[in-house]
Amino acid sequence: MSRRSGRLQARNGKSDADNECPSTVATRKRKAEEVKPAHDSQWDTKRHNYEIQACWSQITAAGGATPCILIETPQKEVSVLPDISKFARYRFQNLFISPSPLPDLSWGSPKDVWQKMLSKESKYIHTSRLLQNHSALNPDMRSILLDWLIEVSEVYSLHRETFYLAQDFFDRFMLTQNSVNKSMLQLIGVTSLFIASKLEEIYPPKLHEFAYVTDGACSEDDLIEMELIMLKALKWELSPVTAVSWLNLFLQVSSLKDSPKLLLPQYSQEQFIQIAQLLDLCILHLTSLDFQYRILAAAALYHYTSMEVVTKATGLEWENISECVHWVAPFFRVVQRNPPLKLKNFKKVPEEDRHNIQTHMNYLDMLVSVQPPHVFTRIPFCIFLRIL
Repeated sequence: MSRRSGRLQARNGKSDADNECPSTVATRKRKAEEVKPAHDSQWDTKRHNYEIQACWSQITAAGGATPCILIETPQKEVSVLPDISKFARYRFQNLFISPSPLPDLSWGSPKDVWQKMLSKESKYIHTSRLLQNHSALNPDMRSILLDWLIEVSEVYSLHRETFYLAQDFFDRFMLTQNSVNKSMLQLIGVTSLFIASKLEEIYPPKLHEFAYVTDGACSEDDLIEMELIMLKALKWELSPVTAVSWLNLFLQVSSLKDSPKLLLPQYSQEQFIQIAQLLDLCILHLTSLDFQYRILAAAALYHYTSMEVVTKATGLEWENISECVHWVAPFFRVVQRNPPLKLKNFKKVPEEDRHNIQTHMNYLDMLVSVQPPHVFTRIPFCIFLRIL
């Protein structure tokens, strides 16, 4: 082919490939597609899916509904879960958790609140066997110590919840220890009250005030050292639902009217302190730790009301509290033989909060009437440690 012919073909934009038969070109394209690597086809698929999802995103942003769904990757096996809807009535919580007696709450679910409170009953363990590993101690020593803590609580106008927290801290701490000497009891007891007051009171007594009530038996440094020992032994678990907290809740639920307001007290203060007095006397006895705080409070409520009220307020039936009711009966008879408890006035304590302040009575004398005289002898605590 001459130079002139080549220049003419270039000018016209023609080449040998353009002059080829169309069938020959199609054959070459098919061969090129067949030799493409497999990963190229996968990449094309991913790019196609991405382009579709980008279109869906624009639709969603415009306010329309999106047809996007989550699709499992081919490498992951889709596990098919069994349908448990047919077994809903046999679930654990339906079988073993009592229904919540709480009314509808504007700040939370009554079912969740109730189950949270019940879960603490199994978390914070207490038992009357706490003195088995302390050969130098006996149950009377615990009774005398707790009676002294009640007296200290009244002197400093501490709340009932503060004392009951201290009682729980003391009992659970003793359960973790071995061979505690009787000379250490007062230090452990006043440290328990010191910790509880910092948790519960708005203006707790100062450290030197707790050391002062021990009449020189415990120094401020002793209290600080024992506080750290107790907190480590208790694993910083310091929020049980105490017996008096359960009593407060039960009375509140039983007194609710048509427009329930659970956080505003609606029960009688006089009724509360009468039942709280019975609870104070019972908690001094070591055997009270064999019952859950919830059961103990329900049994005390039963003696002043009826089974119908107890069921409404606690969700418990007679078979749940019958054993504890029989155990509380002699304590109730002793309390009934004493004059009715009256509300006391405390400085800087509002009138509506007077019933929540811990008060002291002759609990040790009353405890003597419950137990055989030869088992329990009342000794003032200041002399108790020196004699023993």
